[in-house]
Amino acid sequence: PCVFSTAAQQRSTGDECGPEDPRDEPKHPLSDCALEHKAIKLEEQVRDLTERYRKALADSENVRRRTQKFVEDAKLFGIQSFCRDLVEVADILEKTAESAAEEAEPAIPNPTLKKIYEGLSLIEAKLQSVFAKHGLQKMNPVGGKYDPYDHEIVCHVPAEGMQPGTIALVTQDGYKLHGRTIRHALVGVAVESQ
Repeated sequence: PCVFSTAAQQRSTGDECGPEDPRDEPKHPLSDCALEHKAIKLEEQVRDLTERYRKALADSENVRRRTQKFVEDAKLFGIQSFCRDLVEVADILEKTAESAAEEAEPAIPNPTLKKIYEGLSLIEAKLQSVFAKHGLQKMNPVGGKYDPYDHEIVCHVPAEGMQPGTIALVTQDGYKLHGRTIRHALVGVAVESQ
């Protein structure tokens, strides 16, 4: 005799395996009221989960937008410290060109000094065009109103022909990178003379 038997052999031999007709199974005694209550609870859960999903979606969209803005700002202003250093070079170049122009006297023409001045002027113009290409602009505040976000007062000047509070002179040029001040202009502000 075989010790092992298969399920097919048990069915064929009539071993009790349970009812095969699903109508013979006992029914759960859930009333219509209990089913409605359970349906209401499930609908509330669905609404709650839907609301949570919408909030999570909105939060992730906000994070995405903020990250994108951060990346764009990093692209625009990532050269900010480099620009600060470079505008100091532009100042030296401008002062050197002015000095060469003052040394070149019209009474005694010096062709070498004239060529040096012309070369420095070309370099300065090219540097300013490179600045403009990358969004770096020199401020020209003379005659405008004092703005503490753009200017730093170094002196007060008697207001002769100027309205008090306007900028009369600039001792050091200020620069903006894409509208953001990276170096304040050092200015003299007109005040009423007494």
